[in-house]
Amino acid sequence: MKILVTGAAGFIGSNLVRYLIQETDHAVVAVDKLTYAGNLQSLDDLQEHERFRFVRADICDDEAIRSIIDSHQPDSVMHLAAESHVDRSIDGPEAFIQTNIVGTYRLLHLCREYWSQLEGARRERFRFLHISTDEVFGSLGPDDPGFHESTSYDPHSPYSASKAASDHLVRAWNDTYGLPVLITNCSNNYGPNQFPEKLIPVVILNALHGRPIPVYGAGQNIRDWLYVADHARALVSVLTRGGVGQTYNVGGNNELKNIDLVRMLCGLLDELLPVQENGRLGADQKGKLTSYADLISFVTDRPGHDMRYAINAEKIRRQLGWEPLEQASSGFRKTVQWYLDSESWWQGILSGDYRLERQGLG
Repeated sequence: MKILVTGAAGFIGSNLVRYLIQETDHAVVAVDKLTYAGNLQSLDDLQEHERFRFVRADICDDEAIRSIIDSHQPDSVMHLAAESHVDRSIDGPEAFIQTNIVGTYRLLHLCREYWSQLEGARRERFRFLHISTDEVFGSLGPDDPGFHESTSYDPHSPYSASKAASDHLVRAWNDTYGLPVLITNCSNNYGPNQFPEKLIPVVILNALHGRPIPVYGAGQNIRDWLYVADHARALVSVLTRGGVGQTYNVGGNNELKNIDLVRMLCGLLDELLPVQENGRLGADQKGKLTSYADLISFVTDRPGHDMRYAINAEKIRRQLGWEPLEQASSGFRKTVQWYLDSESWWQGILSGDYRLERQGLG
């Protein structure tokens, strides 16, 4: 297939595109607006590949997206473009409304327009896969069973509310217009190329620089952590073998309290780059630290902070044969090692230099 991937320069998008190019025979048209969280360096190794094409465009721009669809004639669309940081949605919700709701509507409208004129096998083959989040389901108690596909929606932040709205739009375009859609709701992702505003890269990079590691409240909030390469495999499985109109939950079977996750990451850093061998730290800092965990600092909790997310991924396991391959011990170790080995990537973001690469792009 030729697959149009929106949000392709983001964290999950870039890992998905890499999986599609390296592990399948599909061609990819990668689309990204290149907001602050989109980084072309995450796709550097794919730029010359014959099955890869990058186009800079905003999903809210009808003319640009229609031109891309008409030019490339995709067989499927994988829609990942979204504003996704909860703290930013609290401070500035409008961008989340525009991208996550209005942008999804515009993309659905254009894809329906395109799909309607397809014929025969191409029309039968076309799919629109919408990638969403477990945050649309709200918060669980300590002993509640995990979210399943029929769990009622109960979003608590502007981010999760905007994603819930986009999920409803996708289902409506299937029910009303017959557009062949699929939806996935995933748990917290981690792995290479995650933008340094999210918890895991914040912990790693603050530790490396000897800065306080902020933990909301008492660190008791629980998340289910999914390695991003496992998520990419799940998305391709759903796209190619999932049932039209179906929703699939994708989870890592890896629930951790935030404080336990932070301490685990600090322990891995202690092993892979001990404090005394960290050249970024001065002698005074090294003298004060016995472990990176000494940098943990508890901060005021954010508004509407959901206590626990957990995914029941039995449906995708039973119907499509997918399950996560990475365990906590392997996935988090790989992630910490990637950040240690990829300083040029994250230094470009911290300095802002990565944004300069966008100039002159069409």
